[in-house]
Amino acid sequence: MQTRILLVFTGGTIGSLSDHGNIDLDPNARFKLLQLFKQRYQNAATIEFTTLQPLQILSENLHPGDWETLIKAIESENLDAYDGIIITHGTDTLAFSAAALGLYFNNLNKPMLLVSSNLPLENPEANGIPHMVAAVDFIAQNQAQGVFVAYQNPGQRLEIHQATRLSSCLPLSGDFISVQSQSFMHYEAGSFKQHYSLTAAAKIKVEANFSTRILLIRPYPGLNYLNFNLDNIELVLHDLYHSGTACTRDSFGDSYNLSQFILHCQQRALPLYLSPSIYSDSAYSSTRELLAKGAEMLWNTSIETSYAKLLLAFGNFSQAEERAAFLQTNIAGEHIAALSTSR
Repeated sequence: MQTRILLVFTGGTIGSLSDHGNIDLDPNARFKLLQLFKQRYQNAATIEFTTLQPLQILSENLHPGDWETLIKAIESENLDAYDGIIITHGTDTLAFSAAALGLYFNNLNKPMLLVSSNLPLENPEANGIPHMVAAVDFIAQNQAQGVFVAYQNPGQRLEIHQATRLSSCLPLSGDFISVQSQSFMHYEAGSFKQHYSLTAAAKIKVEANFSTRILLIRPYPGLNYLNFNLDNIELVLHDLYHSGTACTRDSFGDSYNLSQFILHCQQRALPLYLSPSIYSDSAYSSTRELLAKGAEMLWNTSIETSYAKLLLAFGNFSQAEERAAFLQTNIAGEHIAALSTSR
């Protein structure tokens, strides 16, 4: 029995070649991927690929407009003709694209997997082909519906991550983890082991409209809010330290105090959102102060998914009430508070 897969190429390291120390896009990389896959996959004759290449970029160059191009190309196909979809992608912005696609395709009735490679495919230490093999098996075995990411950290087992729960690559490494360090499944020798059950989620149809008028601010000691130009911005997303906090101290002046920056944004009618933080009855006084000043917390959601969800919210809904309802609704398993385990 044939397994029909729509294979979508976007570039990235998995679509690149290393030439005298310079890694750049290779127009023949997609043929190399398929050739190496067929050499490694025992039942390659049972897999039928239809290929698309709507993008060819290194993922550090990604823009939200590229998500719109990618989605339009996928939806131009008759998806009923396929058992699943595989998208090749670079690692730098993998978590952001996974979040955007996971949210947008929240009502997808088949598996979609993003695969990438830590090194160009000709390198014997590259993990791109194992990711491809796992993604094909996931589809062929019809493991689950929705959007996922296959990734194997060096020296570890290969994991299947829920797209809206994947964190960006750890600094100074090639490692990816899911939020709370819990992947959806792991894969070994052709078999999958599920770690938790997929949560029931509301299905909301949205258009592939991603706002680009967002300012994402990362916290660090000495962050001075006077350095930000808020012209042509319609919202601010402020990242938080791991305990759900940011600076509310004004000993060195108001320009270092997020509470004062929240008030400044309010004067310009700019909503300010905070993420990530786990909802709890206990919270640091600094967090409570930020909420009391009028900041909106996107509870229990990764920063990457919060970013993508805000882009969709402001790209699709004009009313504040509609945006709030969309942001508060769990549409693709992005809310993690009720994570259940079944090891």
